[in-house]
Amino acid sequence: MVETKLMQQDHFSHQLSEFEVEVECLMEALFLRWGYDFREYTRASLRRRVARYISDNSFERVSDLQNELIKDKKRCNHFVRGLTVNVTDMFRDPSFYRVIREKVVPELRSHPFIKIWHAGCSTGEEAYSMAILLREEGLGDRAVIYATDINSQVLDQASKGVYHDRMLATAQENYQASGARGHFSDFVSVGYERFLIDPELKRNIVFTQHDLVTDQVFGEMQMVVCRNVLIYFRRELQTKVLTLFHDSLDIGGFMGLGIKESLRSLPNQNRFREIDGPARVFQRVD
Repeated sequence: MVETKLMQQDHFSHQLSEFEVEVECLMEALFLRWGYDFREYTRASLRRRVARYISDNSFERVSDLQNELIKDKKRCNHFVRGLTVNVTDMFRDPSFYRVIREKVVPELRSHPFIKIWHAGCSTGEEAYSMAILLREEGLGDRAVIYATDINSQVLDQASKGVYHDRMLATAQENYQASGARGHFSDFVSVGYERFLIDPELKRNIVFTQHDLVTDQVFGEMQMVVCRNVLIYFRRELQTKVLTLFHDSLDIGGFMGLGIKESLRSLPNQNRFREIDGPARVFQRVD
């Protein structure tokens, strides 16, 4: 009798709260109505962002938001932007770009044509950083960067290449720390409290919508960059996306992740070898 009661208490201690149940229903509705699949995202972060969105947009309950999302695509797009994390910088984590210059670029030089997939590019700062790096290394004219994100609104912003000048000091500092050879001002024009990316850098960047959960591979890439995205996925989804990156790369192609991300717990980690551990740069081996 006592044992049964303890089992019942344990069962109920793992029951979801009313808010958590509503979030689960919201994710199902978002997928069924509009095809956005956040069902395998880590729950703690997802619930925090839903709660913040509810508060910031004056909804009383998650179910009220769900009702509006089902009917209104604009609300859906706005919510997806609130749900995704769009924090980034020009040359974010400069040591990553230094490793690309020193250990990846020498091998990229052997390719007559270079294709790089920048998955989860957000507002585009890191895709433009890669374009600057490739131009400085003399590879800009034979490289194409496919910059993708699930969120169409951030892609619109990315394609404009216009950023607030309060980001400029950090951009210049990161650029110099990345092993750069020139001046950041060579690649931007500044005015009206904004800085504008050199239009020539946009010429070889293709911004397009792509969902890592539901969409297919980008084939025959020499490099895939996806930084600070996998940390928001559950292990099963991380494994699936790692296979997507593997299948998108040529054998010997490179992969760059965020410095807080790791392959260690994933069953398909052996399909890559480590090129630089701290910078999280890997290479496809089969």
